[in-house]
Amino acid sequence: MEAGKRIIVPWDFTDKAENALSHAVKMSKVLDNTITLLHIVKKEKDIEEGLDRLKEKAAQAQEKYGIPIDAIVKEGTIFTTIGEYTKENEDINLVIMGTHGMKGMQKLTGSWALKVIVSSYAPFIVVQDPPTEKVSYDKIVFPVNFKSENREKLIWAIYFGKIFKAKIHFVKQDVSDRSLEKKVNQNLTFARKYISKYNVEYEIATAEKSSNFAQATLNYAKEIEADLMLIMTTKNIGTLDYVMGASEQFIIANTARIPVMCVNPRKAQNFSLATF
Repeated sequence: MEAGKRIIVPWDFTDKAENALSHAVKMSKVLDNTITLLHIVKKEKDIEEGLDRLKEKAAQAQEKYGIPIDAIVKEGTIFTTIGEYTKENEDINLVIMGTHGMKGMQKLTGSWALKVIVSSYAPFIVVQDPPTEKVSYDKIVFPVNFKSENREKLIWAIYFGKIFKAKIHFVKQDVSDRSLEKKVNQNLTFARKYISKYNVEYEIATAEKSSNFAQATLNYAKEIEADLMLIMTTKNIGTLDYVMGASEQFIIANTARIPVMCVNPRKAQNFSLATF
């Protein structure tokens, strides 16, 4: 995840895309990554015009920020084409995307963003606002539930812990079912042992009693003024999840406007921690 890697910023010529670019610039300076603006058009005939416009934006941004920024335009749909592009290009490190959160008619935005994210082979960071003045992610909230797909998320927690000297805040789900409680504790024990091997600082909190673990996680993140929430997307997410609202949608579009990193189980590209 050093030189030679890229950060992708999906680009739709909106202020939200500008916010994502600002985050990508700060991240790229720490990770020594370049940035690619990726714009999706519906028809092939629109590619040339879109590319001319996007190249102009990329050139302006490169001059402003002093880092390499290029432009790519692809025909397709945002729901699949971004994911296809991340699958085809192994040099992609992260995708950083701007979204509108959950307000008014934008309540559908959480599901819209999730549909884009679950197609990706690279982790997503979803942002609502411009970055703060500081570059680092000092406090990262890591929810621990009874599900087993956590390896990719742990690797990223370690990476951010080492690169940004971040503290990982494990939030343990409070469940009454004994079999589920056992699974939660097993996942937490594994996470603690794994992260301790790399000397990453962490602490453990138990989420407030609630039927909604996503809300409890967000409440804790707000309480400690977290810089990032790190979550896994639901494995094999389906249409019903989008309609009824998977917990990820709530966290992605959180009202506290905290950036969220989303990792897809069995899709996200792995990387080596051998250098640590």
